Amino acid sequence: TSSAEVKENRNIGNLEDHPIASTDRARGGTTSSKRKRPLEEGNNGHFCKLQLIWKKVSWSVTPKNALVQLHELKPGLQYKMVSQTGPVHAPVFAVAVEVNGLTFEGTGPTKKKAKMRAAELALKSFVQFPNACQAHFAMGNCISPSTDFTSDQADFPDTLFKEFEPSPHSEDFSVYNPVNNELLSTAYRHGRLLCHTLDLMGHGKPGKHRAAKAESEKNPVVLLNELRSGLRYVCLSETVEKQHIKSFVMAVRVDGRTFEGSGRSKKLAKGQAAQAALQALFNIRLPSHIPSRSKCHHLPQDFADSIYQMVAQKFQELTDNFTSMHARHKTLAGIVMTKGLDIRQAQVIVLSSGTKCINGEYINDQGLAVNDCHAEIVARRAFVHFLYSQLELHLSKRREDWERSIFVRLKEGGFGLRENILFHLYVSTSPCGDARLNSPYEITADLNSSKHIVRKYRGHLRTKIESGEGTIPVRCHNAAQTWDGVLLGEQLITMSCTDKIARWNILGLQGALLSSFIEPMYLHSIIVGSLYHTGHLSRVMSHRIEDIGQLPASYRRNQLLLSGVSHADARQPGKSPGFSVNWVLGSAELEVINATTGKRSCGGPSRLCKHMFFTRWAKLHGKLSTRAPSHGEMPSVYSEAKLVAQTYQAVKQQLFKAFQKAGLGTWVKKPPEQDQFLLTV
Repeated sequence: TSSAEVKENRNIGNLEDHPIASTDRARGGTTSSKRKRPLEEGNNGHFCKLQLIWKKVSWSVTPKNALVQLHELKPGLQYKMVSQTGPVHAPVFAVAVEVNGLTFEGTGPTKKKAKMRAAELALKSFVQFPNACQAHFAMGNCISPSTDFTSDQADFPDTLFKEFEPSPHSEDFSVYNPVNNELLSTAYRHGRLLCHTLDLMGHGKPGKHRAAKAESEKNPVVLLNELRSGLRYVCLSETVEKQHIKSFVMAVRVDGRTFEGSGRSKKLAKGQAAQAALQALFNIRLPSHIPSRSKCHHLPQDFADSIYQMVAQKFQELTDNFTSMHARHKTLAGIVMTKGLDIRQAQVIVLSSGTKCINGEYINDQGLAVNDCHAEIVARRAFVHFLYSQLELHLSKRREDWERSIFVRLKEGGFGLRENILFHLYVSTSPCGDARLNSPYEITADLNSSKHIVRKYRGHLRTKIESGEGTIPVRCHNAAQTWDGVLLGEQLITMSCTDKIARWNILGLQGALLSSFIEPMYLHSIIVGSLYHTGHLSRVMSHRIEDIGQLPASYRRNQLLLSGVSHADARQPGKSPGFSVNWVLGSAELEVINATTGKRSCGGPSRLCKHMFFTRWAKLHGKLSTRAPSHGEMPSVYSEAKLVAQTYQAVKQQLFKAFQKAGLGTWVKKPPEQDQFLLTV
């Protein structure tokens, strides 16, 4: 498009004072009223004329969807229907488009959404600008389609790109960028003024324009609305704190993801939510924005997507390209180990699936059954299996073995991780419990009808439903269940995955037994595939227990990095399978556990059960006792072996008291009889 096809922006003030001369109409591309007075001659006159022309071609760019933007950049593209999968009531369409010799495929519940997704993926491959107009400008399409805007020799004036970079402000013009007259004249001759807003325009009314521009720069709600118009903000909660101070939590859904913010007023809370969306989706951080206490930290999106892809590809490999009967799952989890954030050295170390818990009648007093077969929990137990293997490598007499181990001996005793080793947990859906209670699908027009119920139990400890799915708030006041009660028909209570992950953020993933040998092992990040609620997940994982108090050395309140994924697989329809699978690095194949009994399909114990871990712990204890007699005599009962790590047990009690002090309920333990078994090799 040329400037002649664009209507004059009537909102630009002071335009009638400087109309364009008739001799310049062709150049400016617009018609004008009669000339009131001649323009000044010389450089100043030329610069004045340049200002007027710039005003003529500057306009507000209405946000366009991905299809429109891609069509403007690459007209005449052909979208092809690739496939239709899924049941009749929940179809999944796949549409592909070829751009620049590459094929981009998008999926969605409708053909329109699939087509839109394909366009978004195509745009992301070569455009990194907020709208198509700026992409045209950056690519040089205003002059010639052959312009190479990636070349170091391209003659683009640097000042034309200041719009995408923070720039220093002068004292006289606090919100305007400095402009060089010569560069502007060059840009004018080359015809590259299209779609670029001049910072110095509107000098006739500097106060008005300066205030308007400052407001648009500082207000995240306004900026987000310009990028994605028609957004709806929902008030999730309104609470009254001490001294009658109100606190609001607002949420907004953008591009299928929900962002949350809190503040002393709804306006401030909306600003927090908008800022979270701007930073996550557009990598925009407004300098005047004050982060909230519940602000969560995010992984780089491309890194999070790579973690997800590694886990998915490994699971595909282990299930023979998803053809195995054990490929069926509702929730998939995996832990990836990296050195720093270098994805090139990343390695999937455990995988798991599952959504069910053991039935109370199958509870085992010899430690031979796995009680909780939810994917996240099985992944943690598989990770403990991995830690045992790594510690055994370190204690090997062969040099090549202990050099491959992730552990090093600490000067103060025990073992710690090698430098810069990080662990990342991927879960295909938000963990059950309070994290999922406030997931994006619940932010609907009907939210207000149930917001009082949601508010009452916000952040509360929750338990899983035996032989089913879902969670309920903790209602019992007893800290432990009884063996007789469970065997006589009482439901076996298991804490939710959300609450267990919150516990890992204080105690670590290694468990009580390994804590007598190694320092706490914390997750660096969690990547969630679907039902991911920005802000709330961070709050329930760590902010619920901010007042836990001072922790002993080596323990901490771990601050997880959180992220969703750009495009997760759709959840599989149908009932959840009655089995759970697990895989650990070094294993040849998947192990399958009957989720109802907690044992393998053949009836034997899982490699992840308590008895197996106790056996491996005893062997390590024997090796270390010969080298360091300070480890003392080895306990023969599992429950006594767990008490060897006294600091771990003290921190655990400190955590449970913090939950109670915050009014979030009592952590319910399994019957103590199940841990009172002897070691038998």
